[in-house]
Amino acid sequence: MIIVLLGPPGAGKGTQAQRIMSSRGIVQLSTGDMLRAAVANQTEVGRKAKEFMDAGKLVTDEIVIGIIADRIEEEDCKNGFLLDGFPRTVAQAEALDDLLENKNLKVDAVIEMKVDDEALVDRITGRYTCAECNAGYHDTNLKPRVAGVCDSCGSTNFKRRADDNRETVVSRLETYHAQTAPLLPYYSGKGVLKTIDGMADIDDVTTQINEVLDAL
Repeated sequence: MIIVLLGPPGAGKGTQAQRIMSSRGIVQLSTGDMLRAAVANQTEVGRKAKEFMDAGKLVTDEIVIGIIADRIEEEDCKNGFLLDGFPRTVAQAEALDDLLENKNLKVDAVIEMKVDDEALVDRITGRYTCAECNAGYHDTNLKPRVAGVCDSCGSTNFKRRADDNRETVVSRLETYHAQTAPLLPYYSGKGVLKTIDGMADIDDVTTQINEVLDAL
């Protein structure tokens, strides 16, 4: 089973990806993690990627596809895999389809976690974590039982991501929508696009995803 998970920053893709992996026995592939591993392992494509990175340039789609091609040959991908954060453009989607077709594989489902932008901005800008154990909290949705004290470890030291401010979040959302919009008709035309309510309760989102995957 090969799944592409689409959704803007803060939509909860990470949580749902973990649940999909646990329930379906497939591995999550992060292009960032794969890129760093390829460079560290000094693979052929990793060396090419390093040249771009050392020059301060963006790694080309061709190189990213090469890294994915190498990665999905590994044993833990035999049952399938989940892509999060890739593809971001139609050109990348087409290259991914070509790669999979050459291996007699295909994308089985593209799951779009649709969100309300304003609600998502509130969700992201209100989140913070314990600086000691990384337990997550939110200004309104998930406060510690005792104000200013971490439920998990008792620390009184909390932190927020520097980029979890309204201006940055709005900009990230605009970029996501601009990049993703063309992908929706592309995958819809292939009959694999499924849209779910990403603003629902976490367990409800999981249920929606399972219904999509069970129907495959």
